[in-house]
Amino acid sequence: MLKNERIDRVELMRTFVRIVEAGSLSAAARQLNTTQATISRRLQSLEAMLGVKLLLRTTHAMKLTDDGERGYQHAKHIIDAWLALEDGLNAAKDEPVGTLRVRAPHAFGQQQLLTPLLHFLARYPNLSVEWMLNDKTVDFLSDNIDCAIRVGAEVDPATVSVLLAEVPRSVVATPELLAEFDPVSEPHQLSALPWIALNTFYQHNVSLSHQISRQPVSFPITPRLSTDSIYVARNAALAGLGVAIVSSWTVEEDIASGRLVELVADWQAAPLPVHLVYPWARYYPSRLRRFLELMKEVMPELAGMRQPQGE
Repeated sequence: MLKNERIDRVELMRTFVRIVEAGSLSAAARQLNTTQATISRRLQSLEAMLGVKLLLRTTHAMKLTDDGERGYQHAKHIIDAWLALEDGLNAAKDEPVGTLRVRAPHAFGQQQLLTPLLHFLARYPNLSVEWMLNDKTVDFLSDNIDCAIRVGAEVDPATVSVLLAEVPRSVVATPELLAEFDPVSEPHQLSALPWIALNTFYQHNVSLSHQISRQPVSFPITPRLSTDSIYVARNAALAGLGVAIVSSWTVEEDIASGRLVELVADWQAAPLPVHLVYPWARYYPSRLRRFLELMKEVMPELAGMRQPQGE
């Protein structure tokens, strides 16, 4: 009887912590890829095992009891200790285990970073990665992810943000489009041209700076198209719709072949910083530490990337 009633206590505590941080049993079930009934049974099992009520639930609300608040804090410590034990036992083999959940921007995630990711998985056969591509702001708790690669985003002081590299950008247009307008030699003349706005970074105004003097200049633009996709911006520029400012690596071959022309090359938009971001914690499992080591190593070496200026 006792053998049949044996329960994975760490898993129960992980479920409890996920319920608290997700805000509801249904949200925890979605994040843990199980049913709400399973989550409810795990919570009941933990409460029965501890002999206390951890959560007070109504139809529309959920609240920690005093015991639940203390239990939540203890559970997080125990989970961290368990992760440390798992890592410690695998340290001799340098073998991260488990699943690493990563969010990356579409452009990087499906092209630039895919080869390093595959090498990473080949090196650590006991590790799995959930590779989720999304350009939106990350919410670590509700999205149930371990880390995110962010391009151009402001640093959130509530997280750990490691600067990995920066992405130079280029102002580009087709020769055919430029032939329809007066020659452009100064940045302010770009205002007269039609534009494609990459609205994640610029919408109605563009700011450039001279590469030698660092003199800044800003001017208004009138977008024919606004998009949040770097690929849409590039392809629309190739179609001759307007001028665009895009990551240099996406148009390097287009410029070399003459399909696109780089305008006012002495003036450039500020490069976009690339960060690896993850939430503060008392303990970081080896799978996250190894992934951070990989990103620090490969990111500045990727095509179109460079070391952050001043480093």
